[in-house]
Amino acid sequence: MSAEQPMVEVRDVHRSYGSGPGAVHALRGVSLAVPRGELVAVTGRSGSGKTTLLNLVGGLDTPDSGAVTVDGTDLGDLSETDRLELRRDRIGYVFQSFGLIPILTAAENVGVPLRLRRTPPAERDERVALLLSLVGLTDHAEQRPGELSGGQQQRVAIARALANRPALLIADEPTGQLDADTGMAVMELLRALVHSSDVTALVATHDSRLVSLADRVFELHDGRARELARAATAG
Repeated sequence: MSAEQPMVEVRDVHRSYGSGPGAVHALRGVSLAVPRGELVAVTGRSGSGKTTLLNLVGGLDTPDSGAVTVDGTDLGDLSETDRLELRRDRIGYVFQSFGLIPILTAAENVGVPLRLRRTPPAERDERVALLLSLVGLTDHAEQRPGELSGGQQQRVAIARALANRPALLIADEPTGQLDADTGMAVMELLRALVHSSDVTALVATHDSRLVSLADRVFELHDGRARELARAATAG
């Protein structure tokens, strides 16, 4: 890893839910670093803490102890207003459920974050057209989510996540509702976007085929993380 500051740094993070004998220890001293400009996969069985980790990195939750730094900012130092600004301006989210607004067209869905930031219409339309082109959906701009396949809907969601030019893209099981081939195509798209754009991606997935496309892989097990050798994930 280069001397450049990582996009994400997680240091000895603990996160539990509940208390007493019934407490669930989701993360037990997790430490990892996500270098800038890489597609980093987080893998592990269901319940291993992947979503908890992504929520902490995305500022949607706070750790019981330890520190999370994103793009040079220690999230523990931020007020709730600052956290909202961080999520709005520097982090893009892609979810398994797509999260598109059914009554809006693909172009309108992609443009939602830009409308929230009051981006001028001409600039907004130009950005939306560029993003739809990047994800290969120029010809589907006027279709609504119900008229698109699952893979196409996820591509719209990825374009929307990139609308505000985030430094970090967080994707939680983004291919979970897709068939194997479509899921692989979406993961290949994410990898291409990371390597061609100024963005870093942290992707949670349990699919070993998708993991093979990552630049770096961390496995969560029993609330702890370890980096897997790249050779072990090739192929």
